[in-house]
Amino acid sequence: MTVKTSISFTDRHHKFANEKAGEGIFTSVSGVVAAGIELVMQDEAEREAALVAMTDTIKRRMELPREEWIEMGRHDDVFARAKARLDAKVKS
Repeated sequence: MTVKTSISFTDRHHKFANEKAGEGIFTSVSGVVAAGIELVMQDEAEREAALVAMTDTIKRRMELPREEWIEMGRHDDVFARAKARLDAKVKS
């Protein structure tokens, strides 16, 4: 089923969609928009799957007996390294 709707574009988006339709990459501007929506839907599904996987992993780890936990020692600098990378990105 196809539903007709009205949307507004910025000049930049309108130009891009028209160019892609004109080049034959998509059959119409509607095709460009539909492809974009499909990408957003796919991204959302992948993000949801990742969140579910992370939630499951966290729950499993929380159920581990305390003696099976991995202690982070003084020599584990994972957070310091991550912070340094983030700081470097902010500065550049």
